[in-house]
Amino acid sequence: MEPIQFADFMKVDIRVGTIVQVDDYPEARKPAYKLLIDFGPHLGMKRSSAQITHHYRKEDLVGRQVIAVVNFPPKQIGKFMSEVLTLGLPDEKEFVVLIHPSAPVPNGSRLF
Repeated sequence: MEPIQFADFMKVDIRVGTIVQVDDYPEARKPAYKLLIDFGPHLGMKRSSAQITHHYRKEDLVGRQVIAVVNFPPKQIGKFMSEVLTLGLPDEKEFVVLIHPSAPVPNGSRLF
């Protein structure tokens, strides 16, 4: 990959939020959940579609903090409008493992 400047990195707004609601998304092409994530008083609640059904049950996700890109334009995912990109890494079989802080931090905190 081509090197970028720190100013380029700062254009990507990556924040922490807490999952407050998880719904099945049976219409998705690949198994996914619809997430409602609380990013604190400044950003509020945002929706995200996430293909994380392999490693996570709905009831285990509520209350979990996740990391997301919050300044991409909303993206239509089937019939669902995803407002943020919830970040994860692929395991050895390419299933998504969520990225999260190792200790609780305030919702809306920005990655730097």
